[in-house]
Amino acid sequence: MTQKSSFFIAGRHAVIEALKNPKRRVLKIFLTEESKKNIHKQSPNRNLLKDIKVFFKTKKELDKYCRSEDILHQGYVAEIEHLENLVLKEFIKQKNNLTFVCLDEVTDPRNIGSLIRSAASFNIDGLIVKERHFPSESKALYKSASGCVEYLNIFQVSNINTTLKFLRDKNFWVYGFTANSDKNFTEIKWNGNNILLFGSEGHGLNKHTEKYTDFKVKINMNKNIESLNISNSAAIVFHHINQQK
Repeated sequence: MTQKSSFFIAGRHAVIEALKNPKRRVLKIFLTEESKKNIHKQSPNRNLLKDIKVFFKTKKELDKYCRSEDILHQGYVAEIEHLENLVLKEFIKQKNNLTFVCLDEVTDPRNIGSLIRSAASFNIDGLIVKERHFPSESKALYKSASGCVEYLNIFQVSNINTTLKFLRDKNFWVYGFTANSDKNFTEIKWNGNNILLFGSEGHGLNKHTEKYTDFKVKINMNKNIESLNISNSAAIVFHHINQQK
C-alpha cells in the first residue's frame, strides 16, 4: 500500500467521522482523557480506535496543533492521509440525474468547509474545485465541514473551464449564480444533469468562466442587502433542489 502524504485535522466531528470512514487512513490520534470517553459513548458497538495509535495529551498540548489556524480542537486531533483522488470522467459514466456544485476562485477554507457541510446534508452529488485553489489540508476547512468531507465526492481538477466544457459535452447544463441575472433559480426545473457554478466571494464569476455557463440565475432577496455569504447562498440552493428532487 503506497503511503500518501499526511496532515493534521482537529475538532470532534472532523476526527470522529474520519475514524468512521473505512476509506480514510488515520495514522495517529491525539486525545484528552475526556475525549476518549466521548468516542466510546458516540460509538458503543464499534471500537473506532482499534488498530490506531492513540496518544493522550493535555488540552494545552493539543492547542499547539491549532495555533496557526486559530480553531478549537475540542480535545481531538488526528493525523490522516488524503483519500483516493476521484476521477470525474469515470464517476459520471455510472450515474445520471447528477447535481454538482463547482467553485470558481473560492478560496476561504471556512466558507468551503461550510459549503461542503451543506452539500453533504442536501444530497449534492459532488463538488468540483480547482486543485491549486483548494485548501485540502486546512484544519479550518475540516472543522467547518464538521465531518462532512468524509461524505461528499470532491473532484479536484486542473482547469475549471476545460472541465465545464467537457461536462457540457456530456449533457450537463451549467447554471452560473450571479446577482445581475433576471431569472430566479426557483423558476428552473432541476431535473437531468446540472452544474451549480459559484464565483469568488468578492468578484463573483470570472468573465472567462462565464462563457461556459448555459444560464445565469440568482437568488431573490431583499434589494437593500448587497449579497449573502457564499456558503449561505449555496445552502439555500441545495435545500431547494433537494426538496424538488
